[in-house]
Amino acid sequence: MHTCSHIISGIYSPSPLCRRHHTRNRGFCRKTQPTTAQHAIVSAQPRSTNGQLSPHQKTAKAFAPATIANLGPGFDWMGCAVEGEGDVVTAEAMPDLPGGEVVIKSITGDDGRLPLVAANNCVGIAAIETIKLLGNIDCGVALTLLKGLPLGSGMGSSAASAAAGAVAVNALFGSPLSKEELILPGLASEATVSGYHADNIAPALLGGFVLVRGLKPLDIRQLLFAKGELYFVLVNPKFEAPTAEMRAVLPKMVPMLSAINNSAMGGSLVAGILTGDAELVGQSLDSDVIIEPVRGPLIPGFAAVKAAAKAAGAFGCTISGAGPTCVAVVDNPQLGQTVAEAMVKAFEQEGKLEVNSARVVRLDQQGARIL
Repeated sequence: MHTCSHIISGIYSPSPLCRRHHTRNRGFCRKTQPTTAQHAIVSAQPRSTNGQLSPHQKTAKAFAPATIANLGPGFDWMGCAVEGEGDVVTAEAMPDLPGGEVVIKSITGDDGRLPLVAANNCVGIAAIETIKLLGNIDCGVALTLLKGLPLGSGMGSSAASAAAGAVAVNALFGSPLSKEELILPGLASEATVSGYHADNIAPALLGGFVLVRGLKPLDIRQLLFAKGELYFVLVNPKFEAPTAEMRAVLPKMVPMLSAINNSAMGGSLVAGILTGDAELVGQSLDSDVIIEPVRGPLIPGFAAVKAAAKAAGAFGCTISGAGPTCVAVVDNPQLGQTVAEAMVKAFEQEGKLEVNSARVVRLDQQGARIL
């Protein structure tokens, strides 16, 4: 397979050999035929260093989807975006505000829990950091956030807000920044909530499966689930698992055999994705022996939910992100409904928890987009 190493600042710069095989698209090195992986090393410089950028429109609206981070053994380095619910952000140019100032006009869907101070809110921080990359702008920006994802759900709620906010602000000024570059403002936003990791924000922006090879510099690979059927069963109970608290229980040291297991299962997870093997994806996702054993007991009924999912026919089941949402993998939507019902019943009977939602979803291949 031909590979290209000429990727600088997240933008593809082809060598003569590469020009015969590749086209420019979204900052990635791509073949003219579909490939199973796309690679980018991302950095960014302010777009406007002389003069000021003016908005191209009065308002811009963007949507970002839910994400599943970790996928079992892929802790902090693997995530994917899924169809369905997400967050919506509207960015509005405010000529009366000083250039670059960000305010949050309103937030709905959060039961009044999120701060309206931009510097203390994920969507505000992402907007502020996006403006830094844009450079000098000649107006302020007001944000409106519609939360479609519950807080502390394990479905990338903060990343969805950050991704939608970054895309909306970028669109307001004509979208000079690529989605890859917008991961950097998203990372700054995520760092305030759950740590500096990209396994939610990268797929929220880019869609599909994303493998995070490194953070400094940001080095990501999009993995294509090339064939076959893949469905995720997501069951979200009425129980909150704040990411910071769920990270606090993680072990500082792990046994060698556990590290070997998770390395093998992480490799199997990637193999399952690239070969379009839903069964291997599910089995690999199910096999984490480092993170799930310490987080699982903090989610009431988790062990019963996992067992119920597999008994109902799922290939595997684990915690989505930091939880409490649980995710199972199947290869058809009818089986997915059966698995969802079994997981809901286990949460209710064994965990004594009501369930907010139970959905059977596919990959969201598009990621954050302008509405």
